[in-house]
Amino acid sequence: MSAGTPAQRPGAMPPQDLKSFSRRTPLDGHAVRSRGWRRLLVFAATLALCSYAIGEMWMVFRAGSVAWPEYVVLLLFAATFCWIALACVTGVAGFCVRMFGTRPAPLTQPLTSRTAILMPTYNEDPARLFAAVEAMARGIAAGGEGHSFDWFFISDTTDPDILLQEEEALLALRRRLGAQYRVYYRRRRENRARKAGNVADFCRRWGRHYDHLLVLDADSLIEAETLIQLARRMEAAPDTGLIQTIPTLIRGNTPMARLQQFAARIYGPVVGTGLAWWADRDGNFWGHNAILRTRAFMDCAGLPELRGRPPFGGHVLSHDFVEAALLRRAGWAVTIAWDLDGSYEESPPSLIDMAVRDRRWCQGNLQHARILPTRGLSWVSRMHLLTGIMSYLSSPLWLLLVLSGFALTLQAHFIPPDYFANGSTLFPAWPVLDAERALRLFSTTMLVLFTPKILGFASSLLEARSRRGSGGTLGLAKSFVLELLLSALIAPVMMLIHCGAVVSVLLGSDGGWNPQRREDGSLPWRDVWRRHRLHMAVGIALGGAAWLISWQLLAWLSPVIVSLVLAVPLSYCTASPTLGRLLRRGGWLCTPEEAAAPAIEQALARVQPLYRDIVAAAPRPHHLAGNLPLARRRLALIDPVPPRQPGSPGPREAVVIAKLGEARSAAEALSFMDRGETAWLLSSPELYGRLVAMLERESLPTEVTAARA
Repeated sequence: MSAGTPAQRPGAMPPQDLKSFSRRTPLDGHAVRSRGWRRLLVFAATLALCSYAIGEMWMVFRAGSVAWPEYVVLLLFAATFCWIALACVTGVAGFCVRMFGTRPAPLTQPLTSRTAILMPTYNEDPARLFAAVEAMARGIAAGGEGHSFDWFFISDTTDPDILLQEEEALLALRRRLGAQYRVYYRRRRENRARKAGNVADFCRRWGRHYDHLLVLDADSLIEAETLIQLARRMEAAPDTGLIQTIPTLIRGNTPMARLQQFAARIYGPVVGTGLAWWADRDGNFWGHNAILRTRAFMDCAGLPELRGRPPFGGHVLSHDFVEAALLRRAGWAVTIAWDLDGSYEESPPSLIDMAVRDRRWCQGNLQHARILPTRGLSWVSRMHLLTGIMSYLSSPLWLLLVLSGFALTLQAHFIPPDYFANGSTLFPAWPVLDAERALRLFSTTMLVLFTPKILGFASSLLEARSRRGSGGTLGLAKSFVLELLLSALIAPVMMLIHCGAVVSVLLGSDGGWNPQRREDGSLPWRDVWRRHRLHMAVGIALGGAAWLISWQLLAWLSPVIVSLVLAVPLSYCTASPTLGRLLRRGGWLCTPEEAAAPAIEQALARVQPLYRDIVAAAPRPHHLAGNLPLARRRLALIDPVPPRQPGSPGPREAVVIAKLGEARSAAEALSFMDRGETAWLLSSPELYGRLVAMLERESLPTEVTAARA
């Protein structure tokens, strides 16, 4: 049986120094230089919007005397408005590019480079992973470029059952594809530094075999022509270090997944295109569905370990933004391919799954505060890092803004105004609030907030395929309204979820690393109640306080109050696959990819049931003890482990060695071990060899008898 991996070709990927750096000399200076006028235009427009809005807020307060609570509100308003103003201007830029810009012509030169396509996995569903790779590999071969791509499953799986399922799926994939496809599998025994460490381990051991790395995620799916175009673009642009696609969400089957899918499909292209336009060669990396130049990545993007303990110290969690910034610092262009379609991924199926994912992302993004002072980063790279930080800090800022406005109302209600603060006058100083200006400011803020969505809606209406695929003008319009309503309902709950995540990180809690659910989002009522009961309590308390003060305040806060009070049923219903199917049958939140499934998704759907059957029939660890050929078969797939110093086993290894030594049979040895110890045994060539030798001794009498007969 062939080995899991090819011969190693070791290469260095040194951790980068955040205090010093060196920049390469590009082959073509123009190829790495961004066009400054684009940034000037976008940030000047953002500054103008912010200046107007903040000035209007100041004038609203200045109509009377300004006290310190008003200054707090003004400061919070300025911070939150600047955030949405930049998104608004980015959306306008993206709309203009998509409506009036020209897409680059596809490249046609035959590939001469070699690309490794990496599929990282951590306790994910092997049927989905291996079916996706088969669909993509066959598509590339049909496009005539199969010789340029190798496929690597780089596993960090810790579950012994899933580990064996991955191996069975690999063997099936190799049988189905044949020898002309190069498919490899490596599972690390110790998953240090998570996904970033997984990819870095591949680079150090096999990276020098390849010109490019194309990094996927466990839910990634990319059309073959898109994969080929990415490789051709890298060949044609030798000063480019990274090209990121803008993924489209597909396969959502719950209301929450469909909501994200619709929003990403209708609004995402406008904002993503705008970002690609003004970031130019200072683009960003989102960790997957992107191609990297291997030499650049290994030389310039090795991640350091931050001093201190998690959550702010240790391994860099949100590695993608940092890797893009380090590549750019070293003089490589980083671009976003806004014009390339055919890049897909999936979304969390429920609010609770989003909360689990966002807790991990929140910790990683807040950790970027340690990266911001890095010497030599371009200011746009710092903007990307700051944007990631603000994506979570904006929720506490919005909450503080709401509470500050609430405090102003309390002050006005319970503290009587002093009409004669200056005792020497006979004329009262009446409280003044410029209501007309305040209403105008509110309208401006709402317009700025919703402009990217309005432009995305308009863009889809004007694009025939998007309009037809979303149910026509009427179908698109009703879905647009439903998305606005559901997003408004969900936003306050997500605000509190993000606030909780931020507080948890600031208090020093490490969120860990959990695999993400991809399809079924259904949850029992008790889990939903336990997760959202605090949100509901906050809503009831806020509503009661507002009602005691004035009905006007209750009306003003009603969107937030209703959302929080309904948090439990809202979360439960939006995670229901049944309701998701009803929405689809009714033509709600439809996308063009649902109306006509992409070819790559159809290929996945055809082959995935076969891999489900393979995975279901995969052996469990205890089956190895009764089947010597099966146990021997996986010896070639175990990743080699560097030898340790004699007499210095780690804690888990020492336990496994002891249990192996005390067992009288292979079955007894496996029965002694917990899941973690079993996974360690299955991933240690020397220890697993002892288990196989034990099996061989047990079966020896039977084999001898058979030979004599």
